[in-house]
Amino acid sequence: MLIYDPPLEPHLSIVYQDEDLIVIDKPSELLSVRGSVPERYDSIETRLLTLHPYVGIVHRLDLPTSGLMVIAFNKPTVVHLNRQFQNKTIVKYYQARVYGQLAEAKGSIYLPLKTDWPNRPRQMVCHDTGKPSETHWKLIKQYDSYAEVELMPVTGRSHQLRVHMSELGHPILGDRFYAHEEAFKLAPRLQLHAKKLGFIHPATEEPMEFTSPVPF
Repeated sequence: MLIYDPPLEPHLSIVYQDEDLIVIDKPSELLSVRGSVPERYDSIETRLLTLHPYVGIVHRLDLPTSGLMVIAFNKPTVVHLNRQFQNKTIVKYYQARVYGQLAEAKGSIYLPLKTDWPNRPRQMVCHDTGKPSETHWKLIKQYDSYAEVELMPVTGRSHQLRVHMSELGHPILGDRFYAHEEAFKLAPRLQLHAKKLGFIHPATEEPMEFTSPVPF
């Protein structure tokens, strides 16, 4: 079993904050929400609870994924943001390094996903009972053994980007669940970062967009 050893600094990397919501730049290896056992209590959620009495999580990033998250500070904001996620109007761009040589400059992936229960939290493709998932990708730069790509998920299934790129034959570097040994060893961490996040502010109805520098 992996030992949970989250980074302690910075305690919280705040990109934006007002009375209704906060945008956080989550580091790799910190949970989005608290775990079910005491040793996995430390998370974005619990760190925010030291600053604010109400914390409403409307989406998550995987433990090894870094990047932007928006968190609500009241229930009306939760409802509004949840509706935006359900309506697929949230702008989400990720950047990743994936294994191998890409044959095309862009593409789309449509594969139904479900939890691989004997091996959870891993996910798997299942054409019988999986839930639809959709990802668009674009090549940024090709290197000898890997490529920089931009990933645009339309749906938000658990591990979606990681499974999709693995199924495409180009697993994300450093992915301990879905990369083969060579791709896993090419990076010290999962090379996946949520670099852009856009939404309509629930209180002001103004469009907001945030970016985060890619740390790898």
